[in-house]
Amino acid sequence: MAIHRNQNGDIDMTFKDDVDKGLSAPFKYLLSRYFYDACGDKLFQDIMHMPEYYLTDAEHEIFSEQGKHILKAVQHDGTGFDLVEFGAGDGLKTRILIKRMVEEKADFRYLPIDISGDVLQALKFELSLEFPDLEVIPEHAEYFTALHNISKRSGRTKLVLFLGSSIGNFAEDRTVSFLNVLNEKLNSGDRVMIGFDLKKDPEVILRAYNDEAGITASFNMNVLRRINRELGGNFDLDKFKHFPTYNPESGFARSYLVSTDAQEISIEALGKSFAFAKGECIHTEISRKYSIPQIEKLLTDTGFTVQEHFLDKRGYYVDTLAEKKPQ
Repeated sequence: MAIHRNQNGDIDMTFKDDVDKGLSAPFKYLLSRYFYDACGDKLFQDIMHMPEYYLTDAEHEIFSEQGKHILKAVQHDGTGFDLVEFGAGDGLKTRILIKRMVEEKADFRYLPIDISGDVLQALKFELSLEFPDLEVIPEHAEYFTALHNISKRSGRTKLVLFLGSSIGNFAEDRTVSFLNVLNEKLNSGDRVMIGFDLKKDPEVILRAYNDEAGITASFNMNVLRRINRELGGNFDLDKFKHFPTYNPESGFARSYLVSTDAQEISIEALGKSFAFAKGECIHTEISRKYSIPQIEKLLTDTGFTVQEHFLDKRGYYVDTLAEKKPQ
């Protein structure tokens, strides 16, 4: 298969290097960020509408039914604030909260952060139609670079949103590092609201990552499609099986691609091949589930004071509000 190059004739070197590193490791892995391209984005939108995928509905319910309560907890002193969102994307979840804040005539500005400039411009345009009086200031940058820029420009109190249980996709050490850095970048009085998927019936969790229609399997396989298309790989997707697991003790849900045959995969852009034994796997994703005590300890240990937990009716999911501890 031919190698895909961008308009400048270049290969995505970060993708190339990460694939090489992951497939050369003693236990093969590929980073979950590479699920996402035009096909992967569409598949993830489909996942969010699956009956088995409870996370989106749970967060929608929290914002729809508890938005006024959330605003009261955030704006208890009546002062204006900046609503900052990490990984805003299409803003689907956040619009519900924004709508409630607009209806309550809250004094706030919305600053969505994303690495996709096109997504941000589309989001700004759509919000301008729905909420013409809302000030929307997109930040096209990495999370902490954008947060630093926002803090330099504005002295307003910030509420930073990190939704959709995105924090569950981090390994444990990276979760702690991420929250420590986030705390360092905030000012006294700033708050965060972080979405955590909670521990629950393991069957409920497993169905969310292995739906009957096979959408999650196709999403997991998309990283192999990208390697074939962009790096000249020759993965035969029919010789790999999507395999999710969940450990109810640790709370880690993991996704794998398991080789169903002994085979050798060549990748033209790397100039090398990789041998797979029958049953050998590629680890592709982590999605950690938490208990409330674990969340409280995690946030306390990284410099935050937990203010309130907002749970959906089934107790499947929580958006936790916390404030940076005074120095």
